Amino acid sequence: MKKILLVEDDTSLRENVAELLELSGYNVTTASNGKVAVEIAREEHPDLVLCDIMMPEMDGYGVLEELSSKETTRDIPFIFVSAKTERQDVRRGMNLGADDYLTKPFEEEELLSAIECRLEKAEQMKAILAEQPNNKQHGNEIKSLNELKNFFDDHGQLLSFKKDETIYSIGDHSNMVYLVLKGVIKSCALDEQGKELITTIYSEDDFLGFTSLTEHLQHQEYAIAIENVELAGISKEKVKAILEDNKRVSLELMDVITGDLANLKKQLLQMAYSSVRKKTAQTLVMFCKAINRDKQGPLKIARSDLAGVAGIATESLIRTLSDFKNEGLIAIENRNIRVLNREELELVN
Repeated sequence: MKKILLVEDDTSLRENVAELLELSGYNVTTASNGKVAVEIAREEHPDLVLCDIMMPEMDGYGVLEELSSKETTRDIPFIFVSAKTERQDVRRGMNLGADDYLTKPFEEEELLSAIECRLEKAEQMKAILAEQPNNKQHGNEIKSLNELKNFFDDHGQLLSFKKDETIYSIGDHSNMVYLVLKGVIKSCALDEQGKELITTIYSEDDFLGFTSLTEHLQHQEYAIAIENVELAGISKEKVKAILEDNKRVSLELMDVITGDLANLKKQLLQMAYSSVRKKTAQTLVMFCKAINRDKQGPLKIARSDLAGVAGIATESLIRTLSDFKNEGLIAIENRNIRVLNREELELVN
């Protein structure tokens, strides 16, 4: 039975989450503050730590720093659970070495899925390291996907694009990989009649431009800035060298790319079989998740772009948006859309 250390200062939440985890088959130890959590972790060596950030005595960042500084605890999977949703808060946690970051409130399924995923990856890494007993890590080695992103931040070529400006076109050679620092980008393909299909939406902290790392293939899609964009670019040769040196980063990046492919398949199924209402609702939800991770700000997206992602005519989308407005699911503010009830949108058929 896997042992989880739950660190949460809110008594009610701590008891509820502990009960959920125990019912799911985990052995749970709890701590009400960071200082106690560090002592427990060093004594009991849990299989995973689930930790709040804002706590007395020692906050979650301090807990992670303490555990990461000791050889016996530095490899324990660590998941932050917090109401802090700003990009800098998430990145700070990931910079310190956290494996995941869940925002409150969260669904039970979301929590259990994150835990199962991290425990499974920890087992995979143990197996890989066991096959390479003489593999020593160096201080300047990039050890995680988040450290790779920091490398882009620190050493990448900084590029800026204005709204509606093309970042790369079909046929351009893919010599660079980019990290989105600011803004939103659409990746598009054309059908035989020249109709545009938006295949992917990229926002802050997403990688852009991945093709083969062994060949300088031409881009099969084009990328356009939906709003003003800032990118950090690294040559494919340098990215390839980093991935060859560290299997952990390669595995994490593979997970990201696999997730992107799964989302694309889901989008294609939706476009093929869903109703206009569901296509519109799911597209709004997708943009919400990609752009407004705090669920509060308006969506500053052209109607044509929304229709392109949904795979419907712009006129049909506009009519459906009007229906959603009348139903109280969204509000229209000038040309912007504010989602009022994302949970209900997710249930639209």
